[in-house]
Amino acid sequence: MKIDVLSLDGQSAGSIELNDEIFGLEPRMDLIHRMIRWQLAKRRAGTHAVKNRADIWRTGKKMFKQKGTGSARHGSARAPQFRGGGRAFGPVVRSHEHDLPKKVRALALRHALSAKMKDGGVIVWDKAEGDGKTKTLRASFEKAGLKSALIIDGAALQDQFALAARNIPMIDVLPIQGINVYDILRREKLVLTRAAVDALEERFK
Repeated sequence: MKIDVLSLDGQSAGSIELNDEIFGLEPRMDLIHRMIRWQLAKRRAGTHAVKNRADIWRTGKKMFKQKGTGSARHGSARAPQFRGGGRAFGPVVRSHEHDLPKKVRALALRHALSAKMKDGGVIVWDKAEGDGKTKTLRASFEKAGLKSALIIDGAALQDQFALAARNIPMIDVLPIQGINVYDILRREKLVLTRAAVDALEERFK
């Protein structure tokens, strides 16, 4: 499919042909959902923990004799049912990661790109360059109507553009290596440079 290429200030800069195998698929929400779950699970720290009965500092002496009191049999005040005792079945330090095949991850990225294209949320820029001034870049974004966008450039970002853009809320700038399903879907627009499009087509060749 063909799409217009724009400059940073919204002027026409020609057109580009996009690969239907990357941008023209019928989106599968199940693949996209699996990929987002995988990403969010992978980034969890998993450092939540509580003290179980083995971690409580309290005497282990039997509370009262086994028989003859009319009460239930108890052996330790560290048991979970007592105030100050350990917690039963609490969270422990662990990894939340789970496996997702590499081919499924690659396919999910293509379906996320296709979903964004289907929604009319893909913009192609000739290049992403700036003078390092946030005020100037914000004015350009307002003129182009970009309020929430993920901007993907080639293998290396222009330092001045990245510095200017990082102070603008709801605007993310990543090199092509950092493109991911979660960031694509959490922003309203996906902005790709010509270099990013070429890199994507080379990646999925």
